Amino acid sequence: MIHVKWDRETLHFPLPPPETKLGKLRTDLAEYTHLPPSSFKLIHAGAVMKDDHAPLSAYKIRENSTIALIGGHSLPSAPTHAPPPRVSQPKVKEPPTEHSTISAIRSELERVRTTLVPDVEALIGALAPSVATTTSSPAPGSAPTQSFSSPAHDPPFPHPSPTPASYPSKPTPADHTRLSELLLQSLLRLDAMHLAGSDWPGARAERKAAVREVQGVLDRLDGAWSAQ
Repeated sequence: MIHVKWDRETLHFPLPPPETKLGKLRTDLAEYTHLPPSSFKLIHAGAVMKDDHAPLSAYKIRENSTIALIGGHSLPSAPTHAPPPRVSQPKVKEPPTEHSTISAIRSELERVRTTLVPDVEALIGALAPSVATTTSSPAPGSAPTQSFSSPAHDPPFPHPSPTPASYPSKPTPADHTRLSELLLQSLLRLDAMHLAGSDWPGARAERKAAVREVQGVLDRLDGAWSAQ
């Protein structure tokens, strides 16, 4: 089976043959969810699956793989008697630079570290207190934890150590789903920064490290939830 996370649901489907095109899987999901095929994105292992002509084997889809289905919600229609919009001079958007792209990546990563990581740690601690203890104090003789570093031409990026919140009772599936969706949305935002920094090695390295860190937080969250 493969698992598809959609909104607050987790759908289960038989594992397609590895040569199955991504477009076929997208069509099947569209028929099941009654969503237009072009209205949602599919994410696996922190990357958006974009090429509908590529086989599933190219995306390393295997038994028990989890795919996130993001989007598919139609925008609310405008009021029938809405007042005419105010005419204003259009603002000229400055093209992104490597510096601005790196700043955006760092801002997104800091937002995850300060607003999501504490809740993830609290949820893991509420499920299994020993997990939270072992992650804060590495075992003797173990390799030191790798920290995220910036390219040599930029100052080091601060890595805060947030204090985890606490759960008054055992976490619910809704708590897990909320954190999982917020982390997936962060991965989507980082993915959108890929094109802007595709020709900038510094920005590319920053984005790759940020995706790896956010994906690691998501993996820890899902692993702790599955192990309960």
